[in-house]
Order: sequence, then C-alpha cells, then structure tokens
Amino acid sequence: MDSSVDIADVTLTYHGGSGDVLALRGTSLSVRRGEFAAVVGPSGCGKSSLMKLVTGLVPPDSGKIVIFGNKVAGPVKIAGMAFQNANLLPWRKVVDNVLLPLEIVEPHRRQFRAKKAEFRAQAEALLATVGLAGFGDRYPWELSGGMQQRTSLCRALIHEPALLMLDEPFAALDAFTREELWCVLRDLWQRIGFTVILVTHDLREAAFLADRIHVMSARPGRIVMSKEVDLPRPRDLDVCFTPRFTEILHELRAKIAEVRQA
Repeated sequence: MDSSVDIADVTLTYHGGSGDVLALRGTSLSVRRGEFAAVVGPSGCGKSSLMKLVTGLVPPDSGKIVIFGNKVAGPVKIAGMAFQNANLLPWRKVVDNVLLPLEIVEPHRRQFRAKKAEFRAQAEALLATVGLAGFGDRYPWELSGGMQQRTSLCRALIHEPALLMLDEPFAALDAFTREELWCVLRDLWQRIGFTVILVTHDLREAAFLADRIHVMSARPGRIVMSKEVDLPRPRDLDVCFTPRFTEILHELRAKIAEVRQA
C-alpha cells in the first residue's frame, strides 16, 4: 500500500514577541493510503502543529512534507478538516454550512452556481448518513453539540477529500455522544475509504478508530513510537472491554508517561 502522507525530518519554530518556541524537531511520519492514523502525546507536544504542517497552513523551518506524491508548498485543497469546535456559521442553515467547501474549493467553486441543486442533494444525502436527515433547513443553534459535530464532519467530507484531518473533533462532547460519533466516523471511513489523521488526547478513541497510533514526545515534538492496532475489523464498542484493548491502552499510557518525564 503506497503512502498518502510522508513527513520527513521536519522542524518547526514559532516566532513571537515573547521569544521563539521550538514546536517540532526532526519529526518523521508516514501514513499509508486509506489508513486511519492517530497521533497522541502529552499536552503541548506539537500534535496540532503537525496538522497545520500537513495541511499547508504553516511552512516548516526544514524538512519535507509530501501528500499523494506532491510536496506541500501551501494550503492543501485535497484535505478536509474538522476541529474540536464545530465552527459552523450561525447565519447559514445546516445544509449551507455543509456546502461551504464547494463554494470555495476548485473545481467545485466555478461549477457551484450551475450545479447548486445537485450539490445540495449530495449534502442532504451526506447528512442522512450521519443521522441528520431532515435537519438541513435548521440553523446550527437549533442543534445539539453532537449534531453540530456531525454537521462539521459532513462539511469536511462534502468535497470528497482524499485526506481527512481531525483535531480533537469530539473532545468537547459527553462520553455517550463521543462514542456514538466514533461509530459514525468509523462507518464513513469504511464506506468511503479516505485517509485519516486523527489528533487526540483520548487513548480509547485512538485505539478504537485507528489502524496505527503514533506517540509524540514532549516539546519539541517528534514521533517516539508507532503502534499497530491489531484489533480485528469491523470493530464495535464491545472491543473497548476486551483484554487486548486494555493492553494497548496500558502500553500507550506507559510510553506517554515516559516521554513526559524525559
């Protein structure tokens, strides 16, 4: 299986008035095409910085990032992104929030006016797959937090990106809603087959969803362990109560505790 994402010996420094912050140093990571990868580590280790580098939102000081064979030199159009906060536009209805990338990203942008009815039908169909059939004409403030995050996922996927970048997308939700959305994301990924990089503090989330989990060191961040998750697929939530799942969590926790003390 060929690579979707290759990060090679990347270093990143943030420059500010209160001094420079070395966020990443000598960071390397490879994600296979169609793989579900998770990145975990102690707070402030540079997980979100890694996401910004992969999507081209910030350039590295040194090193190279290649996505689907192309070196990243600016914002990446083939990536969808979802964050801890849904960040929906309150004055736009749910379906119009989902359609937003098609109004911005080429080649959809130039076709948007002519194909708006077709695109709207696609958005409504995608909303239905995450349990939001009939909610397209609501406003974000009429939805629960979990429903807003479902909408955010749909917005990230509407332009059929080859790569989905997720930065703590479920962290603000209650435990039951979070687990429900794990299953929604699992089903979307299995059905569509895009590549995923999930940044999370939740080791259970990483172990349930991912094929491989990358553990980062304390700042300046680098990958110190890559763990294959050998739990069979398809997975349901019962796998979280198996001895093997618990073993994986203990191994990840032990490694993170080690790097926090280093």
